[in-house]
Amino acid sequence: MRNAVAAVALAVVLVGCSSGTQSGAPGSSSPGATPTGTSAPGSSGTPGSSGANPTAPVQPPVSISEEKPVVPPGVTPVAPDKVDTTSLSDTYRDEAYVFGDGRDVEVFGVGGGCKEARAEITGQSADVVQITLVTITKQPPGTLCTQEVRQVPLTVRLDAPLGNRRLVLESREETG
Repeated sequence: MRNAVAAVALAVVLVGCSSGTQSGAPGSSSPGATPTGTSAPGSSGTPGSSGANPTAPVQPPVSISEEKPVVPPGVTPVAPDKVDTTSLSDTYRDEAYVFGDGRDVEVFGVGGGCKEARAEITGQSADVVQITLVTITKQPPGTLCTQEVRQVPLTVRLDAPLGNRRLVLESREETG
């Protein structure tokens, strides 16, 4: 019962704080990065989901529940020994997924309240792919923000399939 009450309260807070904006605005990322917004899996705000650009990443519907994630067909978890999260705090998930032609990688940032999330590809080599999970705090003057933190699925598109390369996840915080 307590969980149901908490879920309803969180839904009310999220609806009340929803601004309808997306993170990862054009020009806000580093060169070569493919940022994504904070859209829920399968939502129409997901880059590439309209089919207009067949080379753009499409966010798979991986469940982000606190329990074991539900992974649909065609989506492959990256082996835990290939995901380096040693520089991340416990707030971040230590998992990643590959889908499509092997160049689309889903990772998880953190957002909620006045925080938005995006992912940037900050390095690619024959052995390693480095992705930075960016948390942007945006608090308009005179507003209050809730302090909830939730997992946000983010998708990046690599230059080449991930294959056997090691995935290094890092984080950065910005004020926007």
